[in-house]
Amino acid sequence: MTLVVAGERSGVGKTTITLALLASLRRQHQTVQSFKVGPDYIDPMFHQAVTGRPCRNLDAILTSEEYIRQSFGRYAPAADYGLVEGVMGLFDGAAGQGGRGSTAHLARLLHLPILLVLDCGRLSDSVAALVHGYQSFDPSLQIAGVVLNRVGSDRHLAMLEAALKPLSVTILGVLRRQAQIAIPDRHLGLVPTDELTELDSLWEQLADLGETCFDWPTLLPLLATTSAAPVHRGQIPIQTAQTAPSLKIAIARDPAFNFYYADNLDLLQELGASLIFWSPLEDATLPAAAQGLYFGGGFPEVFAARLAANESARQSVKQAIEGGLPTYAECGGLMYLCESLQDLAGQTWPMVGVLPTAVKMGGPLTLGYRRAIATQTTPLIPQGTQVWGHEFHHSQLDQPSSSPIYRMEYFSGQGVEGWLRHNLHASYLHLHWGNCPDLPRRFLEQCQSAWAKLN
Repeated sequence: MTLVVAGERSGVGKTTITLALLASLRRQHQTVQSFKVGPDYIDPMFHQAVTGRPCRNLDAILTSEEYIRQSFGRYAPAADYGLVEGVMGLFDGAAGQGGRGSTAHLARLLHLPILLVLDCGRLSDSVAALVHGYQSFDPSLQIAGVVLNRVGSDRHLAMLEAALKPLSVTILGVLRRQAQIAIPDRHLGLVPTDELTELDSLWEQLADLGETCFDWPTLLPLLATTSAAPVHRGQIPIQTAQTAPSLKIAIARDPAFNFYYADNLDLLQELGASLIFWSPLEDATLPAAAQGLYFGGGFPEVFAARLAANESARQSVKQAIEGGLPTYAECGGLMYLCESLQDLAGQTWPMVGVLPTAVKMGGPLTLGYRRAIATQTTPLIPQGTQVWGHEFHHSQLDQPSSSPIYRMEYFSGQGVEGWLRHNLHASYLHLHWGNCPDLPRRFLEQCQSAWAKLN
């Protein structure tokens, strides 16, 4: 059936609960397919590190309802168990979208039951009013049960159980207040798995927690994908015709650049491209056979000194882009391609220098979904094309773009964004290509055409 782990608000412990469930199932040698509601990159990294399978983002704003159905129908039945981690609070969706993109929207769309996580650290009898509100707010949703998190004592648990008894809600898990399991975080959320050195110990702790804190006899049938509704199992795989069977695309992937949707990389391969992963931190030059470049987001500000020290890699990238090699860069990738980057400590480091602007960390957080219309044709997108993307960064550029890519629509207004130089598309906007495979197809066609001209 597959459960959706939802929170009554952000910060209640959804990710810890999800990882404890995943780690416990993997300890039992079960195959588990996880999903994440929304545009997040880091939570899916943790999912994949536990399960050994790419986590799939289910985002109704970045893609579509039909794509979500296809993705869920394609991947969930391939595992023994399935689990969806929600986003923010259960009913919190994109601003101005009437709940679209929320965890509740996803649960309704796929007809999935909900495991509601409650932060009980400062609650006793009031927990009943909270649960009653979530149960009655949208009667079309099925609240399969609750997890009581941050329970202080046996007496505290008894009070919570007594308060919830009249609601006939099933308590599927109880987690006590504990500090021994801590996942490090920083300015944009959790520290990615690539930077953590004691993951095995963390998984063992989470598996121990999961084995002792959940009602497994009740949970397992809810998690089993064998009981998924036929309408979900019957979805056909996403079809893409190959366009570039011999193209080699260099993907920057290391601790500085690791924000990639699994579906984006899969689409490139399904379209016929070969992916060559390389490290701007460690490798001296670009892969020699690269016919196109893809720089995802990440944390270049954390690794600015090492990126700057690898001068040969920076020069290799600059020469390739200025020579016309088609390149797509998002957020952290854009930052790397600027002239310099001022890190969180205020120290400035040289970067690639293809874009005539400098990056400075700090200032307000830029966050949210964006409707963007291409104002000119780039290696990725034709002029006039409308896309939905997501921004999430603390950095600012010191110069406005002289050749913007997008006219952006924000919840509070409009603006322009992005850089087009040489054969480079660089933007702060993160895109999920699942609902628009014409974008990666166009990019590969541009790579093929440019390679023919350059050689």
